[in-house]
Amino acid sequence: MTLHDVARAMRHKPTRSEDRLWQWLRDRRCSGYKSRRQHPLGGYILDFYCPELKLAIEVDGKHHETAWVNEYDGARSLELGEHGIDVVRIPNELLIRDYLTVIDIVQFAIKQRAK
Repeated sequence: MTLHDVARAMRHKPTRSEDRLWQWLRDRRCSGYKSRRQHPLGGYILDFYCPELKLAIEVDGKHHETAWVNEYDGARSLELGEHGIDVVRIPNELLIRDYLTVIDIVQFAIKQRAK
């Protein structure tokens, strides 16, 4: 199974939080920029990716709080940064309890990258 196959399968079974954010990002609803979900890039699958801005948005569940996953995420973000890609990490809990703050965070990141 290739990375593209895995990404395709993940698109068919999004988490509730990912689906909620996708409803706002899809169809250029987010400031007019196209976003992709479960986008394979390099050796990774990005939760959401805007190629025009080189902006990745990752929705992180509780397992991202463990030391080794946190370390992996940091290394992954650094590697993506070396290719000019900014990564915004959104805690799953924040997306569930304060969706409007998440929208503000994403809009701020978009404005920063659009400059």
